[in-house]
Amino acid sequence: MEALRLQKKYPEVTRDEMFDLINRFNAISTDSPGRVDKSAVLHALQSSGESYDQARETLNGVSVDASSKVELEDWVELNVKLRTQSKASVFPTRAGKVTVKGSNANISHTINEDERKEFTNHINGVLESDISNGFQIPADTMQLFDECRDGLILCKLINDSVPDTIDTHVLNIVTARKPLNAFQITENNNIVITSAKGIGCSVVNIGSSDISDGREHLILGLIWQIIRRGLLAQVDIKLHPELYRLCEEGETRRVNNFSRDVSDGENYTILLNQLKPDECSHAPLQTRDLRTRAEQVLQNAAAIGCRKYLTPSSLVAGNPRLNLAFVANLFNTWPGLASLDEQEAKDYGAVEDFDAEGEREARVFTIWLNSLGVETGVFNLFENLRDGLVILQVFDKIFPGSVIWRRVSKPKGNAGTPRPSLDGPEEQEDTGITPNQSTLSRFKQVENKNYAVELGKQNGMHLVGIQGADIVDGSRTLVLGLVWQLMRMNITKTLMGLSASGRPMTDQEMLKWANTTVQKAKPGARTIRSFKDPSLTTGIFILDLLDALRPGIVDPALVIPVAENGDYEDRRQNAKLAISIARKMNALIFLVPEDIVDIRPRLILTFIGSLSAIAN
Repeated sequence: MEALRLQKKYPEVTRDEMFDLINRFNAISTDSPGRVDKSAVLHALQSSGESYDQARETLNGVSVDASSKVELEDWVELNVKLRTQSKASVFPTRAGKVTVKGSNANISHTINEDERKEFTNHINGVLESDISNGFQIPADTMQLFDECRDGLILCKLINDSVPDTIDTHVLNIVTARKPLNAFQITENNNIVITSAKGIGCSVVNIGSSDISDGREHLILGLIWQIIRRGLLAQVDIKLHPELYRLCEEGETRRVNNFSRDVSDGENYTILLNQLKPDECSHAPLQTRDLRTRAEQVLQNAAAIGCRKYLTPSSLVAGNPRLNLAFVANLFNTWPGLASLDEQEAKDYGAVEDFDAEGEREARVFTIWLNSLGVETGVFNLFENLRDGLVILQVFDKIFPGSVIWRRVSKPKGNAGTPRPSLDGPEEQEDTGITPNQSTLSRFKQVENKNYAVELGKQNGMHLVGIQGADIVDGSRTLVLGLVWQLMRMNITKTLMGLSASGRPMTDQEMLKWANTTVQKAKPGARTIRSFKDPSLTTGIFILDLLDALRPGIVDPALVIPVAENGDYEDRRQNAKLAISIARKMNALIFLVPEDIVDIRPRLILTFIGSLSAIAN
């Protein structure tokens, strides 16, 4: 009966063809008879010779219900459309960029083909190192974006870039017998978004639903930020103090960008030769054709195991992202910098450091500032805040309209380079790396900072004895104090908006809320006296609080019963579990497990504040 009904609806399909379509549909593996996952449908069509991208784009035009499961009638409609469509390229391509559809028919976006292929290759390298997963994503199709929908591959990528960020025990894992439902996928993608923010990625205008919907331009932008975070982790003057030499005058060649300055291959030829003169010759400089020269440059890179990320076309086109990735990988493999000798160490001085708490707070504050989407980004807390522009943006985000921008001094001809958004104009290729030095004069910087101090006092901040010049001069204690008060005000304002009374929540009230919440759910649980309570080091109180907020979310088998003076690694594992579970609940957490184990009161307060926000 079903075959007859469908044949009437699609008379162009013969009876034998209809029975064949039905048999092929029934042969697709599924946990719910008569309803098949989109991914299974695409793989079935691909195995029968259809183009993956053609099938994928055609399936987007089939009216599948909200469950995203394909039924028999959808399957027949899909196959009929595939028959009648042109086999030409599915996606319009121009200058190496592919146009994809946006959230509605009137919006479109472009993604760079070279970036998609190279980032797919990078992810395949991550998957290859995972002995439990021999799966590889084809680099010549759009399958990457479908494989990212459930969040699991992106979580692996985050842990590869910043090891130990996500406790994989809290992830919802797909099995052959039990695929993930929409709620479980959302939880995984909550972990992706909040963890990406937690490692310093600027995740603006992207939510968990954008990942599960396979929004290509947003997913590709997120993947780039995660990869970049891992690549640049070792490019640090504390790890490589010999980088100080590069700050000296007299460098014979300067590269000011990762596009125009490297697109002819000359700088790369000289760099590779300096790193490995025996393997990398100057021969490419004799080649006039730029594309041929680019291939020769990359052959030199291959000779020392560094042909990665760049292709001849992306090198000649001056793709900033792929050039940055290429150079970072080259530096990580062959730094080529001799250690400082005794005299140099004295001349440059030891890398300035300060106490562990200040170091950790600076890291957390940097990540928090970037999570607000401030323009030009923050990479060095004390350098990037000198001109006052970031701090004034933060005031305007916490208290909209509070900043009178005509009073603010800005770099000439530029009000601040717009921070790259994941869904911003694709034409504005950006590596996400901005200069640390402001172009404003010291006088203008001090003016901006004095205005910031004035705004702080107007909004009740305690800034006794702080002058704008103190921040411009990078006084670490005062900078940390100012940013902490801004972060605290941001948390307070969020909680005020959720509070029935509409008044600020004090630290003591937040403490009382946490203790009361835990005791209601678990009467025998130990409470805490302050955010400095020694028992916080075990992570157990925070895990109790999480379980009280969503009963059953904490697996007791994963909680290690450890004492305050117990094994450090056991306490760290509990803290890591707590952070991952909080992110699964969509809480924005900026601290790392060590901040809990070592009891950093300010940072623990931000954790409890984030939980209070999602509870309300």
